[in-house]
Amino acid sequence: MIEYHNLNEPIYLKVKEMIINGELKPGEKIIQEKIAEQLGVSRTPLMKALLALENEFLVESIPRRGMYVKSFGEKEIFDIYICREALEGMAARLLAQSNNKQKKEQLKQCFVPFIGQPNININDYAKADEQFHSLLIKLTDNAPLDKIYFFGNIHEQVINRGLLRPPEETLDEHIKIIQAIEHGNANQAEKCAREHIEKSRILLLNH
Repeated sequence: MIEYHNLNEPIYLKVKEMIINGELKPGEKIIQEKIAEQLGVSRTPLMKALLALENEFLVESIPRRGMYVKSFGEKEIFDIYICREALEGMAARLLAQSNNKQKKEQLKQCFVPFIGQPNININDYAKADEQFHSLLIKLTDNAPLDKIYFFGNIHEQVINRGLLRPPEETLDEHIKIIQAIEHGNANQAEKCAREHIEKSRILLLNH
């Protein structure tokens, strides 16, 4: 396995950003000369970055054809969401079992601005949604869990850009997760977190 020791390397980060934001689309062939020229770099550091992204399953190398942006099939999408369901469910359980009220308050603050609002700004809500799911994992202070989730979350961003379901459908689900965590109900917290991801998975696969 090729290891990319500096994951803050600008070339690596820029190409990853191009994949996540759709500038480089799933299934698209990566023209290295074009990207190297666009970024103002030589092909050697670009190839190193691409190999790192291949390790993250964002790029795939096809013999005698070249390198392509990874295109996710139905089975892979299913598997990614199954992993998210398990990881976020476990994170919710761990936080519910924690006595750290400050962490629980951080989660709660993600959605406080939207409670009782008849017209929710989609962009603001999308940012809050992303922050919530990221915090849910990070606040566990579980490094292996954080690392595993990181890879799955990047893939989810590539598959589904923006909100999959509207705020009027998911806000209540988020609040139920937070309330279960606040009350220390580990079983309920895990159940609500899993069901939240499961609904998005089913919708995405039937889309």
